[in-house]
Amino acid sequence: MKNISLSVLAALLIYLLLWPVATDPVSWEAPQTTGYTDDFAQNNQLSALEIIELTDTHGPEGLALLNGEIYTATREGWILKYNEASGDITKMANTNGSPLGLVFDANDNLLIADAYKGILSMSPEGELTVLTNSMDGVPIVYADDLDVTEDGKIYFSDASTKFGAQANGGTYAASLLDIAEHGSHGRLLVYDPADQSTKLVMDGLNFANGVATAADSSFVLVNETGTYRVQKYWLKGDKAGTAEVLIDNLPGFPDNIVRGRDGRFWVGLVSPRSQPLDNLSSSPMLRKMVQRLPQFMQLKAEAYSHVFAMDAEGNVLSSLQDPNGQYHTNTGALETDDWLYISSLHADNLARISKEKISLQ
Repeated sequence: MKNISLSVLAALLIYLLLWPVATDPVSWEAPQTTGYTDDFAQNNQLSALEIIELTDTHGPEGLALLNGEIYTATREGWILKYNEASGDITKMANTNGSPLGLVFDANDNLLIADAYKGILSMSPEGELTVLTNSMDGVPIVYADDLDVTEDGKIYFSDASTKFGAQANGGTYAASLLDIAEHGSHGRLLVYDPADQSTKLVMDGLNFANGVATAADSSFVLVNETGTYRVQKYWLKGDKAGTAEVLIDNLPGFPDNIVRGRDGRFWVGLVSPRSQPLDNLSSSPMLRKMVQRLPQFMQLKAEAYSHVFAMDAEGNVLSSLQDPNGQYHTNTGALETDDWLYISSLHADNLARISKEKISLQ
């Protein structure tokens, strides 16, 4: 019996040390989290959310606004339109892929970052066109979020060049692999409709996610989910062509970023930080062993509701939370005149809260 036990333990050790896994973790030093303190002190402002039922779809990841109607993208590939006045929901089109970030261009075409398909354009009638799905002949395998400048250029994130969404079990599964590896596979790209070119803006990002441009197109922001920060890349002025960290050491994983009203930018924190993941940041071998553990023991999003607003200098203006996570895995927020709409990676429905019920600066 003792020999059998030793054999089992030896086999388990060999498995944990040698079994092939998809990731090849890179050593880094995760910043010491300050948790939910100071600007991010815990509160319950998102506990009064109003739910908008989506019936046969779920996971409203991205949001965009046009003429009093909210557009969202769901896990089943649908682009939905919600009318604020009537409450009607219309299915506009299905990308047959995995639509994530949304934004309207100057001609009321809905631009879509589809993780499987690339950057798409949907006409007001619901017709879909692929704008770009490669750069220099190499496929873009995880288009994530996007925004458009005054001159029509589309800045968008390619979350991971190694862990493509479709090839790795979907957007969520692929994101977990990229974050676990921390291999700097993300990048920020730009598509120019004038010459139909796709060019590199920034690379070396750890899961490049949300993208938002300034109202005057002077800069573009990109969320770096795997490093808990937001970077600013200057498009105009003396700093044009350079990047700087706008805000870092966030208490959670930043997902989308959306330009709001009065100079605000809304960021969704899809989950609180993982202390075990941070503790193992400088131990790639141990992180690789974790990848060999059963799925339930690996990194996953924790139910906690949190979106926050900041200004162009990275000052936190508002932090809205619900520690109970009733409407969880928040990817972002979108402002209208009266409401703040909250998007989600996994929730069954869309949510919103009256701006009269929240604190805004």
